[in-house]
Amino acid sequence: MADSATLRFVDRGQAYPAKRAPGARAGDFDEISERFPVEQAADQAGRCSQCGVPYCAVHCPLHNHIPDWLRLTAEGRLREAYELSNLTSTMPEICGRICPQDRLCEGNCVIEFSGHGAVTIGSVEKFITDTAWDEGWVEPLEPGPARGQSVGVIGAGPAGLTAAEYLRRAGYEVHVYDRHDRAGGLLIYGIPGFKLEKHVVTRRTERLAAGGIAFHTGFEVGRDASLDALRERHDALLIATGVYKPRALKLEGAGRQGVVEALDYLIASNRRGFGDTLPPDAAALDAAHKHVVVVGGGDTAMDCVRTAVRQGAASVKCLYRRDRANMPGSQREVANAEEEGVEFVWLSAPAAFEGGDSVSHVRATRMRLGAPDATGRRSPEPEPDSDFAMPADLVIRALGFDAEDLPTLFEAPELGVTRWGTVRTDGKTMMTSLDGVFAAGDIVRGASLVVWAIRDGRDVADQMHQWLKARADAGNAKVAA
Repeated sequence: MADSATLRFVDRGQAYPAKRAPGARAGDFDEISERFPVEQAADQAGRCSQCGVPYCAVHCPLHNHIPDWLRLTAEGRLREAYELSNLTSTMPEICGRICPQDRLCEGNCVIEFSGHGAVTIGSVEKFITDTAWDEGWVEPLEPGPARGQSVGVIGAGPAGLTAAEYLRRAGYEVHVYDRHDRAGGLLIYGIPGFKLEKHVVTRRTERLAAGGIAFHTGFEVGRDASLDALRERHDALLIATGVYKPRALKLEGAGRQGVVEALDYLIASNRRGFGDTLPPDAAALDAAHKHVVVVGGGDTAMDCVRTAVRQGAASVKCLYRRDRANMPGSQREVANAEEEGVEFVWLSAPAAFEGGDSVSHVRATRMRLGAPDATGRRSPEPEPDSDFAMPADLVIRALGFDAEDLPTLFEAPELGVTRWGTVRTDGKTMMTSLDGVFAAGDIVRGASLVVWAIRDGRDVADQMHQWLKARADAGNAKVAA
């Protein structure tokens, strides 16, 4: 039977860490939520009902031991809580910040179903590991006994970094290649600081580098080396590039100045945050004093509208073709954006981007929800004669991402891909069509969540280890014979 530190959801209400006031937080890129005080973290962790079948863990892609580290937190055993959390995740404090808990662990919390409000799992997860960093409990990465084999990882995002860490622990020499000048992938350049402050990511990558993982930044496969050249250099390769190709929006005026892609916009904003010098044409990627319209309804669109507010836009609107209930992005992010002054234009889709050389207006069409599509979501249909216009000096297209043409980019036409352009892998071994070349993360599953990328990185590291060990054993047997 659980002890008295838990099962307190009846007499303790649900609470999240305090958020800074909208007017204050909209003026900077610092995270909007404070950290739980120790007492409140224990209090909230103590609301866990300690289920025999913990749905929170079942619905976590990493199958984190959530009830167990909640109990340890409630008992004040924070170091043990951290160590247990760290067993299944390489980035628990990052997941605690950016996972859509309302759709995963917290959304499947049993006490949520009983009307008491879910345990605030993500906030406690963030608290545990931030405390561990502050207290010096996060230990250096210790490589295992050297195996004499080398692994190359293409992509320094969450999947690649997770696999690199596990493989380094197993004793492999690990080299990580990334096109950007900093490791972290979209954690660094695609997510704004108000959701994930950059030092939270850089302390992770610095720990990996200190553990002997070699980072080759500013390195493009196909430009600096072909895939075949990297195969010659390493005993095994992992492709973990993610998906960066923006989905097209083929409308009149889509090529006008001021119509930009979401990732270009977010990368420029994050670079400014690092103090980087940007080229003169990057002024087109600054929302200051502009009327901004963001097209899309996912988390990337929410990142863009909230960034535009912080850059001092004259107005910020989000144009989405479905209603609020059918929006794919986090409802918490929508609420945060509304608090910060973003206007949502529901059931509306762009029809054209009007103006001269530069965009000046978005012409849009009112939509209605019709019959469900193949996924069960109701398909939007245009309302007849319902066009309207809204001013726009900057239009940001945030419609999601597809895979780039890796066989061409990597000079590897024999690399198998699916009809969606994602890399084709064996469902069990996670190996591609090329012997010794594995793939994981969004480049295999399509644009998805950071937590799934971490899960894939963990799984592929195990598969690569098995393959490399078998190869080494076969080589040793041949020498012995």
